[in-house]
Amino acid sequence: MSSVTYKHVTKRFGDVVAVNDLDIEIEDKEFLVFVGPSGCGKTTSLRLLAGLEEITEGDIYIGDQLINDVAPKDRDIAMVFQSYALYPHMSVYDNMAFGLKLRKTPKSEIGRRVKEAADILGIGELLDRKPKQLSGGQRQRVAVGRAIVRDPAVFLMDEPLSNLDAKLRVQARAEISKLHQRLGTTFIYVTHDQTEAMTMGTRIAVMKDGLLQQIDSPQALYDTPNNVFVAGFIGSPSMNFFDVTLTGSKDELYVDGGTFRLRVPPDKAQIYAERGYVGKDVIFGIRPEDIYDPDYAASDIYQQRMQTKVDVTELMGNEVFVYLLTGDKQFIARVDPRTKAHVGGSLDAVVNMDRMHIFDRDAEVAVR
Repeated sequence: MSSVTYKHVTKRFGDVVAVNDLDIEIEDKEFLVFVGPSGCGKTTSLRLLAGLEEITEGDIYIGDQLINDVAPKDRDIAMVFQSYALYPHMSVYDNMAFGLKLRKTPKSEIGRRVKEAADILGIGELLDRKPKQLSGGQRQRVAVGRAIVRDPAVFLMDEPLSNLDAKLRVQARAEISKLHQRLGTTFIYVTHDQTEAMTMGTRIAVMKDGLLQQIDSPQALYDTPNNVFVAGFIGSPSMNFFDVTLTGSKDELYVDGGTFRLRVPPDKAQIYAERGYVGKDVIFGIRPEDIYDPDYAASDIYQQRMQTKVDVTELMGNEVFVYLLTGDKQFIARVDPRTKAHVGGSLDAVVNMDRMHIFDRDAEVAVR
């Protein structure tokens, strides 16, 4: 059983609270991703589990075992670092075998495990090379292989792909996901890249300033973010936000941004009215992919129109990012590549109000 539990874990460095009351249960064989900006506490959370930092308050369990006072080498975990941390004077084989040799594992068993891990990762032909003879992607595989041979209860990965180029990162993401499926072991992964988090994680834990903001499946985070931070962090390009007023009544409610006025779907209007938000200033959120060129808008959505000016266009091949202006407010739409939108022109943008989000202006939490 290799579940992991953080029970009200806090870590302070002097007056700085790096992790604040973290309370998470990570299931056996789950792939959990900690994501957030630099300094949010995600790497510290991993290091607390690894035993590389001491817990200030709270408890951490692996399975049913409390590990607060267990030495790092006895925690049955393996960690892959951002820097790979390979020994430059050792061959790939010796780098992968080093931890097993320290544990006095029989030579035949070491050979079997190293060969098996090398075959899984496709680096069998590199075992005699030194790290300086390897590409970045190959070094990353060796670092992962060194973790695999230990057959740990839990894999910890601290931004292992950040040193790779963009194309290799995509390939490596897929390899790590396949590796998780193949090994059937608990993976805990740290990244600041929300695309990595969305494509790899069974669940994602979004952190900010040491606090857990929301933990859920990737799709649930995307569809129902708890607050403005999560809504803006998950999704690329990020969600557009507007300061607006909800005007009218529950029978005919509008999002009024001054330069635009969009009717709220009846089912959502009922909810916002019941929550007492009619007539209140709120934050209106809409994702770029829910704003359309009128010529290519989906027919089965609750359409509302917004008069805009085209500020910038970015052709991506399969889509176009159009930077639009309403008054002096700029926002982004992801539209069909056949769009005729051009810089300096106007666009009668279609907004899918079925996918709208409303957040309390003061607390910045979702209203639903």
